[in-house]
Amino acid sequence: MTNPLAPNADPVLIVPWFWIGDFVRVHSVVTLLRAEMPERPVDILATPLTAPLADYMPGVRQAIVSDLPRGRLALKKQFALADRLRQERYGRALVMPRTWKSALAPWLAHIPVRTGFAGEFRYGLINDLRPGERDLARMIDQMGTIALPSGVTRASEWPLPKLNVPSQDVAAWRALHGVVPDGRSVIALAPGAVGAGKAWPVGHYVELARTLTKDKMSIWVIGGPSETVLAKQIAQAGAHVHDLTSNDLRNAILALAGANVAVTNDSGLMHIAAAIDTPTIAIFGPTSPWHWKPLNPLAAILEPPLDAATAERVKTEGNRAVAYRRTDDVSVNTVAKTVQEVLAKLKH
Repeated sequence: MTNPLAPNADPVLIVPWFWIGDFVRVHSVVTLLRAEMPERPVDILATPLTAPLADYMPGVRQAIVSDLPRGRLALKKQFALADRLRQERYGRALVMPRTWKSALAPWLAHIPVRTGFAGEFRYGLINDLRPGERDLARMIDQMGTIALPSGVTRASEWPLPKLNVPSQDVAAWRALHGVVPDGRSVIALAPGAVGAGKAWPVGHYVELARTLTKDKMSIWVIGGPSETVLAKQIAQAGAHVHDLTSNDLRNAILALAGANVAVTNDSGLMHIAAAIDTPTIAIFGPTSPWHWKPLNPLAAILEPPLDAATAERVKTEGNRAVAYRRTDDVSVNTVAKTVQEVLAKLKH
């Protein structure tokens, strides 16, 4: 087979994982592809939820939006998506998930080179198979391996994901939501998380908001509709606490771009904040930061104590080694003090 990275003008389609954090991670692959083959447009498959992220990703030509349901094949929608993909005349598809159905539409669309891991016995659906998936502990290493030419040793460092949010968009968003600059530092709180035990307790967020507003800060609570109940509880902490949750991810993107500091759980919004370069304080408990933190630098990772033996086990066992840890054990005082320290660094 010819090298799928050989120069030509055929567009490349990325089929990413659709969790928010993983969708942000895949921008590293976009940057890698654009460096290797600047003449080839790069598109990305997106859900209605994640599509706004593509608008801020340098190097992405467009998002192809599809609402394929989780948990079932939905053949009619697969054929409709394949028809849409066929119109773009893609020369290559990078299929990041290992599921059978994620490779179906690219195959139905007759995209010539379909790269991915064997996954769920996808021989034929994937015709550029990559070995060694189980030897790659981090998702970014799996993604990057799929993007590189076959046989190329994986990089020691991958390009950092990047979201470029125009300042004029942030200013317009602030005016729309009535949170115009008033001299106070803005702290964005993202209390949501997917997965048992990953969320810092809402009572801790309430206490943190109360402490920070006493120190002349404004609090923006962000997230989706499932976080609105939490946001309403946190908003009771004071007049300068704003519930900015909504069903549009763009709202959270713009809020994170406008904030001075973000405090998040191990969540998709953590990855968004880091990719925007907003100083981010991430709270970890039963998950391994080495495996799941963003590639982008974080202002701080706060986690319960970890003994040396467990720290060594994490490298091979991942979350299993730290599943016993509770985010509850990260104190409000520790988080508040870290926010103050990060703000002090920003002023110098």
